[in-house]
Amino acid sequence: MAGGNSASGGRTGVRVVVAGDRFTGKSSLIAAAATESYPENVTHVLPPTHLPADFFPDRVPITIIDTSAALENRGKLIDELKRADVVVLTYSCDQALTLNRLSSFWLEELRRLEVKVPIIVVGCKLDLRDENQPISLEHVMRPVMHEYREIETCIECSSVTLMQVPDVFYYAQKAVLHPTSPLFDQESQSLQPRCQRALKRIFLLCDRDMDGALNDSELNEFQVKCFNAPLQPAEIVGVRRVVQEKKRNGVNDLGLTLEGFLFLHFLFIDKGRHETTWAVLRRFGYGDNLELRDDGLPVPTKHAVDQSIELKTEALDFLRGTFRLFDIDNHGALRRTELEELFSTAPESPWNEAPYKGAAETTSQGNLTLKGFLSEWALMTLIDPRRSLANLIYIGYNGNPASILRVTRRKSIDRKKQRSERSVFNCLVFGPENAGKSSMLNALLGRSFSGGHNPAGERYAANVVDQLGGNKKTLILREVPEDGVKILLSNKECLAACDVAVFVYDISDEYSWKRTRDLLVEVARQGEETGYGVPCLLVAAKGDLVPYPMALQDSLKVCRELGIEAPAAVSMKTGDLNDLFGRIIGAGESPHLNIPETETGRKRKSFRRLVNNSLLFVSVGAAFAVVGMTVFRTYNARRNSN
Repeated sequence: MAGGNSASGGRTGVRVVVAGDRFTGKSSLIAAAATESYPENVTHVLPPTHLPADFFPDRVPITIIDTSAALENRGKLIDELKRADVVVLTYSCDQALTLNRLSSFWLEELRRLEVKVPIIVVGCKLDLRDENQPISLEHVMRPVMHEYREIETCIECSSVTLMQVPDVFYYAQKAVLHPTSPLFDQESQSLQPRCQRALKRIFLLCDRDMDGALNDSELNEFQVKCFNAPLQPAEIVGVRRVVQEKKRNGVNDLGLTLEGFLFLHFLFIDKGRHETTWAVLRRFGYGDNLELRDDGLPVPTKHAVDQSIELKTEALDFLRGTFRLFDIDNHGALRRTELEELFSTAPESPWNEAPYKGAAETTSQGNLTLKGFLSEWALMTLIDPRRSLANLIYIGYNGNPASILRVTRRKSIDRKKQRSERSVFNCLVFGPENAGKSSMLNALLGRSFSGGHNPAGERYAANVVDQLGGNKKTLILREVPEDGVKILLSNKECLAACDVAVFVYDISDEYSWKRTRDLLVEVARQGEETGYGVPCLLVAAKGDLVPYPMALQDSLKVCRELGIEAPAAVSMKTGDLNDLFGRIIGAGESPHLNIPETETGRKRKSFRRLVNNSLLFVSVGAAFAVVGMTVFRTYNARRNSN
């Protein structure tokens, strides 16, 4: 497999900062590289030096920044290091102390400053090293490179003889354009997991007949796509021979297997040809972090804060088909191993951490049901549409990515039309501690009541809710911890994306009710002040317990005052949910109803109405005055003419 010049990852320049102890040859190194000659008299600190685009094969210009290690210039040094794409750290080959200072000071200082870029360690003044005291650079630097994985390369040079001077900045540029660390783990001498996953996806895309191997035709298509040149028959034979010598299962009768494909890239990287693997990855849309680049993910960006993003029918049909494909035993649920295999071509499984972990319906064995599977995708699309679209592509969607996401109608328009067309409803769940919020989320996921104390903190639950008439809507509940309400409401747009707000209280605890009432009023005021009023629903939880005295009267009074429905009485313990989730969906579908109105809000609305009427009266009066004046002037003009 032949490789040409690889893509530069979209970079238009590389900024190299040269740092190190005083008198280690920094300025001479830069001047020698730029002039291709030894500078007899060199300035203490050079101004920025530019190497043109045609200096190296990747055709990306380089800017080299010289620095001073003097204490009075420390501020400027730190500023330049933080702006670097790559750092060249120098030591003097004739001064062992400067080599020791790399690990005792410089490398630790870069970590302290959180300079997270590749590092090239360069020994200058190689011509001055005592030939009677030879030093093995590999022996000296191996433990240092093991401890500081950010070191990309070590090299020694001489500005006097120009020995390996250009190589210093070639490796510096290469470390930025074609970094090693995302591809290869030096300690285990193996491809990084993300690199393996990306290459597996590329292999599967190229395996058009899906027989598990790349035949000669598929291999040639791959070669032309990545390097604009086909392989000659003798080259294909050579590729197979190289792989088969090292990997028995790397080649079979059908062609190059996945194992062989991965081994080829291991060889490229092992031989220092990172640019070949990077050319392949970038041709298939990957960025430096081995995720699909944004330019290949057409996520809608122009939408208002009260609009949401949902998957279209085409995407949902693809997901249903994918679910059936990976449900090998046809049990209607995906085991953990099946789910891992599904996402084996993604950078990682997206649902192994919060907020997705534990947020969807599973079987008693912990396997993900179809409803749970679709709900996880709905949740990811709502929270992070870019990630959702990327993962759809990772797992094999090959249609037009711009056609599978839809932006919902603005909620302000939904209220005017008195109907929401959304398929996914986003619900905030408020309430004091121990009110029953977590049990409510568990009930949505079909989990039995545990009675134990659930861990505190924000949490999501998502599931498909079956409605009368066979309609299905996805409900997403976001539990807001009591101590997180203030932080949430500090964002003036926090209610814009919310379809329904639910307030849960323990019907047996008067304090629980009072705290929930206060939260309801607080959210209602926020909605009135920001213009993002939201339908609200009270939930009287723990209906299996004896209500506190006046519980019913207190709640009905507040509902009348605010103009919302009476509380929904439920018991998670007995399973009496009183169609709670259907009622929440119903509130979301009728966004003009159950929006609470406080006394302050009513006064504000009344004042606005009065002002509007006054303005209308003034406008009408002014209009009459103008008409009257016009008539008078016309009459006066005619009388004068007569």
